[in-house]
Amino acid sequence: MKTGIKVGDIMTRNFVSAKPDTNLIDCAKEMVKKRVGSLVVKDGQKLAGVLTERDILWAMIKKPKAELENVKAKDIATRKIVAVKPSADVYEALQKMKKQKYRRLPVVFKGNVVGLLTINDILRIQPELFETASEIMQIREESDKIRRMHVSKGAGKAMDEGMCEECGNYDLVSKIDGRLLCEPCRDAM
Repeated sequence: MKTGIKVGDIMTRNFVSAKPDTNLIDCAKEMVKKRVGSLVVKDGQKLAGVLTERDILWAMIKKPKAELENVKAKDIATRKIVAVKPSADVYEALQKMKKQKYRRLPVVFKGNVVGLLTINDILRIQPELFETASEIMQIREESDKIRRMHVSKGAGKAMDEGMCEECGNYDLVSKIDGRLLCEPCRDAM
């Protein structure tokens, strides 16, 4: 379902960013100061990752307190990034967000980061997509529940719910090479 609205028309152009070598504490301070939930990690104009509140919380829990000042944005930012072009239709971007379970997508043109698209940007312009988005989320949630039931019953590996150490999503995880990984991250290895 095309909306006729392009990502470039509604994206946030003045997004908050950080350099890959910015330390975790400075990133957190910048997010609080600017009242944002994420930072785009840029190396020059190139996209190097996305750092979210969840990434910072993960690092604070997993890393010893003494090491937190030495943790850099590039160390904990999500590097497996899905981006969208400014010429893409908003509905296409929403589908990418739902598939990846992301609330924001970097907007990239000719390899350079030019903006950030969030669910709020979409719903502010196209509120009727909320119903579509919630229907998609409901169907996905139910299918995920069914998948988890089948996996936990028939799996030979010990699985439990928890936080994936690769992507930070809460899902069914199993221990692979000493790390807790969700199914999509295990499959990507």
